[in-house]
Amino acid sequence: MKEDRNQKKGKKGFLRIINAFLYSKEGLMAAWIDESAFRQVLTLGLICIIVAFFIGSSWTDRVLLILPCMISILIELINSAIENAIDFTGLEFHPFAKKAKDMGSAAQFVALIFWIGVWGSFLWSEYL
Repeated sequence: MKEDRNQKKGKKGFLRIINAFLYSKEGLMAAWIDESAFRQVLTLGLICIIVAFFIGSSWTDRVLLILPCMISILIELINSAIENAIDFTGLEFHPFAKKAKDMGSAAQFVALIFWIGVWGSFLWSEYL
């Protein structure tokens, strides 16, 4: 039933790659404009990524310091997407909507704890 598919799903080859890039750019711009938590996590992540290049003494150190930053940024994008999708379906309270939003928030919380743990243990082992 190819006729029933979304027309944008039918793109192939290089045009699909261009469309995917443009949709991703729009998503990042929307997250930056509309989501203060995304701006905060991205700003902190970029600062930590820059610092990682100065305090990491090897490629492995740098990658392991950058990894939790990137994970947290990705999870914040997913969390924001979940919240927007739920808000689109309705703003009235529903226990499933609350559960989904809380789970997205919990995912970000776990990512931030991982970030603190990795950076804290690295700084502890290198400087104390």
